Amino acid sequence: MAARKVDPEQPIIIKKYANRRLYNTAKSSYVTLDHLAQMVREGEDFVVNDAKTGDDITRSVLTQIIFEEEAKGQNMLPTNFLRQLIRLYGDTLQGFVPGYLDASMDTFARNQEKMRDQVRSAFDANPAIANFEAMTRSNMEWFENTMRMFTPFAASQTPPPEPATNDEDKDGELDALKDQLAQMQEQLSELVRKG
Repeated sequence: MAARKVDPEQPIIIKKYANRRLYNTAKSSYVTLDHLAQMVREGEDFVVNDAKTGDDITRSVLTQIIFEEEAKGQNMLPTNFLRQLIRLYGDTLQGFVPGYLDASMDTFARNQEKMRDQVRSAFDANPAIANFEAMTRSNMEWFENTMRMFTPFAASQTPPPEPATNDEDKDGELDALKDQLAQMQEQLSELVRKG
C-alpha cells in the first residue's frame, strides 16, 4: 500500500492498537518506539491515538520512550529531580510546572549548540573554558531564579554563592556547577526509572 501524502503543517497520526502495535498512517506501516524516538530527533511532529477509542495518548507514549531510553542506560533524569517532580504532583504549584519545564527546555535548546561549540573549544584551547563557564553561570542563575519562584521559602534559607575572586575560586565554582549538573542529570534519570 502506498504512503499517503502528508501535510507538513499537520502532525502525523500514529494509531496504537490493543496488541500494542503502533501504525504510522502517513507511511501505512507499523513502527516501533525506536522509530518514534527517531522521528522526535528529526523534528517530525506526530500524535498517537488509541485505535479503538480515538483518545490522544501521545504523552504516555513519549513517556514510555523516555523510560525505554533510561532502561538502556541513557540516564539523563537525575534521581533528586525525579523525586522533586513527584512531590509536585498534587501541590498547589503543580499547574506552573509544565510551563516552567517547557521554558527551561526551550532555553536549554537555544543554548545547546553554543554549549557544544564551547565544549569543543574547551578541548581545543583552554581560554574557551572561561566562555563556557560564563554561559554555564548564566544558565544556572536563570535556573536558580526560576526555581526560587516555585520554592520561595527554601530559596530564602540558602545564601547566594560568593563571587569568584581568583583562578582557584573560579575552578572551584566550575567544579561546583559540574556537580550540580551531574545531580540534575541523576534526578531526571531517577524520575524516568520510577515513572
